[in-house]
Amino acid sequence: MEAHSQGYPYDMILNNIARFVDLADEEKDLFVSFWKKGSAKRKEYVLEPGGITKYEYFVTKGCLKVYSLDPSGGEHVNMFAIEDYWTGDLASFTLQQPSTYFIKALEDSEFLTITKDNFERMLREIPKLERFYRILYRNSLVNYIKRTNEGISLTAEERYEIFLSTYPQIANRITQKDLAAYLGITPEFLSMIRSKITKRS
Repeated sequence: MEAHSQGYPYDMILNNIARFVDLADEEKDLFVSFWKKGSAKRKEYVLEPGGITKYEYFVTKGCLKVYSLDPSGGEHVNMFAIEDYWTGDLASFTLQQPSTYFIKALEDSEFLTITKDNFERMLREIPKLERFYRILYRNSLVNYIKRTNEGISLTAEERYEIFLSTYPQIANRITQKDLAAYLGITPEFLSMIRSKITKRS
């Protein structure tokens, strides 16, 4: 079977890769062979703290929430992953140490998964993918630093407006509670911010 006839969901991940790396047809077929389909129902956990992350995930349908809990049980949302997003716990996956994160499906979701062994083998057999993952992880680090700096230097209202402008396709798919946990504020304070912006406009 030729790679370009793989169809959903493999076309989506191949198109994502193609933004930075040009794979030959035989490399596309080999790449696809390392990935398996997975799914989770709404409210189902894909990962829980204490377990070692077995997979990297590429979301093809739905929405996943990556978060941790503080000692008092408060949620701190690290990211939301919708279609065409990569997610997982990179530290746990890479170092094979217990994760500190939950990954929970906010919608019925589908994704592609790859094991650590297959990931390492894939990089050996398709060397040009080293460049793709270097870019992917670099961008992830840059976004993490940017978000950390925004949390220090910007107001909650400014962070909210940045989220809306940066992730408009996510904003209408998550609850106010989850968005507040991402922004580091209470749902009540987020409601006040929304009311203020509505009145201003």
